[in-house]
Amino acid sequence: MSRQSTPRRPIRIGNAYGFYGDRLAAFREMVEKGPVDVVTGDYLAELTMLILWKDKQRNPETGYAKTFIPQFQQVAHICAERGIKIVVNAGGLDPAGLADRVRAVISEAGLDLSVAHIEGDDLIPELPQLQAAGHSFRHLDTDVTLKESGVEPVSANAYLGGWGIAAALARGADVVITPRVTDAALVLGVGAWWHDWRRTDFDALAGAVAAGHIIECGPQATGGNYSQIHEITDRRYPGSPIVELAHDGSFVITKHDGTGGLVSPGTVTAQLLYEVDSPIYLNPDVVAHFNSLWVTQSGTDRVQVTGATGSPPPSRLKVAMNYLGGYRNTMTLVLTGLDIEEKARWATELLFEILGGRESFDDVDVQLLRYDRPEPTRLSEACAHLRITVKDRERAKVDRAFSNAVLELAVAGYAGFHTTTPPSSASEFGVYWPTLVPADEVEQVVVHADGTREPIAHCPQTDDGYSGVIDSDEPPSHAYDFGPTARHPLGSVAAARSGDKGGKANVGIWTDTPERWEWLRNHLTVEKFTELVPDAQGFEVRRYEFPNLRALNFVVVGFLGDGVASCTRTDPQAKGLGEFLRATYTDIPDKLVGAC
Repeated sequence: MSRQSTPRRPIRIGNAYGFYGDRLAAFREMVEKGPVDVVTGDYLAELTMLILWKDKQRNPETGYAKTFIPQFQQVAHICAERGIKIVVNAGGLDPAGLADRVRAVISEAGLDLSVAHIEGDDLIPELPQLQAAGHSFRHLDTDVTLKESGVEPVSANAYLGGWGIAAALARGADVVITPRVTDAALVLGVGAWWHDWRRTDFDALAGAVAAGHIIECGPQATGGNYSQIHEITDRRYPGSPIVELAHDGSFVITKHDGTGGLVSPGTVTAQLLYEVDSPIYLNPDVVAHFNSLWVTQSGTDRVQVTGATGSPPPSRLKVAMNYLGGYRNTMTLVLTGLDIEEKARWATELLFEILGGRESFDDVDVQLLRYDRPEPTRLSEACAHLRITVKDRERAKVDRAFSNAVLELAVAGYAGFHTTTPPSSASEFGVYWPTLVPADEVEQVVVHADGTREPIAHCPQTDDGYSGVIDSDEPPSHAYDFGPTARHPLGSVAAARSGDKGGKANVGIWTDTPERWEWLRNHLTVEKFTELVPDAQGFEVRRYEFPNLRALNFVVVGFLGDGVASCTRTDPQAKGLGEFLRATYTDIPDKLVGAC
C-alpha cells in the first residue's frame, strides 16, 4: 500500500453481529439507519468452531456461519449503492465456500461486487507434521502437552491478524470473508487499510484493537448486559455500536441516532473489561496496553477513547483446538419443603445404586441448588433443585439408561419427587484446548476476487516479553482510613461485567469517582474476592488493576472446567458472576454510599 500524504478522516465502522445466533435484522438496521463506511460481523467463538465442525460432518458444504447469507441478501443492494464495505469472520471452517455462496447471491441480484476471502488458520492438516517437528501444543492453563493428553482434536485454528483484511480491501474487495481471525482483527484490518498504517505503527494498531474489542459483541457496548440498569432510560433494543477510528488510533464509540440503549463511559468500560485477562492484551499484530486508555464522554451517546499504546506482538499465535470429550446427560430433580439436604443425599445414593455406582461413569457432577426460603408462602419458595450430570465415552451409559433410572425414584424415593423435564437423551460434548504455535508455521493467505493468492507475512518485529502469565496486582500494603462503614451490596458503589475465556472466568469491576476507586482497590483483594465469591475458593485467582478505568479484573483459572461445551455449571459462561459479586454485602464507607 502506498503511504498517504495527509491523514484521512476517521472511518465509521459498525459492528452488526456479536455472536452466532445474534439478531439477524441488525445488519440491515446498521446500513439503513445512518452513515457507515464498513460493516463488520463477529460470528466466531471457541464453541462456534465446534458447532461448525459438527455442521460440516452432517453437510460438508456448511462449515460456515449460515446466518450471514440472509443478512447479506437483505443489504447487498444498499451496500452496492452506497459503497459500504463488509468484513465478517463468518467463513468459519470454510471461508472459500462462503465466498462462493456470496458471489452467487451477488450474481442473482445483478450486482457488481468483489469478494475476497482469507485462508491459513486451519492447522488440522499439518498437525501431525507440526508435532513431529517438536511443537508440543501445551495447554495454556494446565501445561499438559497434546501428546500427553492422548486426545485427537477435530478442529485446530490459529488466530490470524488483520493484515490480510487490509490487503484484500487494498485490492478493491467489497466483501471480505475471513476464517478464525481475532475478534479485534476485523477493525484493525479495516483501519490499517483506510489509514495506510505501517506494520510497526503499534500505538495506532493498539487503538484499533481496543476499538475492535469494544464493538465485537454488538450491543454489549451500547447498553446491553450493562449492570447499571438505572442509567438506561431508553429501553428499546440497543442500537449496534459504531466506532469512528482516527489515524492516530484514537476513536469515538457511538451508535445511530434514534436507536435504543446508551453509550457512556460505563458501557464502554464494561466491554473493555469483558473476557480479558491482564491489561496487556495480546494480538497477532500488536500487544495493546489497556492500562493506558482514557475513556471520556464527548457528547450524547458519544464516548472518546484516547491514549492507546502498543508494542510488538509475540512470535507465537494462539490456537483454539476442540476435541470430542464423549457424551453427557443431565436430569434435574425438584425437592420441596423440609429436609432438603437429606432428600438430596437419599436421592443421589439411590440413583447411583440403580446405576451401578458413580465409578460406572467417566465423570459425575451433583449440584444442590437452593432456591427454597424459610417460611415459604408460595410453592415456588419451598423448592430446591438437585442437578445431576453424568459423562462417559460410551453413549449408552448416559443416554436413556440414565434418565430412565432417575424416574425409577418416582414412587420409591423422597416425598414430592418430580423432575423439571421428561427423561432426556445424551448429547455429544466437546472440550476446548487453548495452545500456541510459532507464527512462522502459519501462512495467512488472501484469495482475491480474481483467484490470485497473496501470502501475508507476520509482523517483522516481535517481542515475547509479554507472552506468558503477567504478574497479578495486589493493593498497597499501607492502610487507609475511609471513616465509618456499614453493610451494603458491593454493587451500590461499583459496576461489573463477567464472562468466559475457555476454562477461565473473568470479573471486571469498576467504579466512578477517585474516592471510590481508592477504596475499591484497597478493599477488594484476592482474599476478599474469594470471601465474597466462595465458589472461587480452591481456584487460582489473578487480580489486575486498570487505574485509568478505575477498574479491577479478577481471573478465576479453571472455574469453568474445560470450557463452555463441557462445563456442568448452570452458568457455563460465567455471565452472571459479576452480578452475583455486586449483590454480595461488604463493609462500605458511609461517605461513599450515595456519592456521585
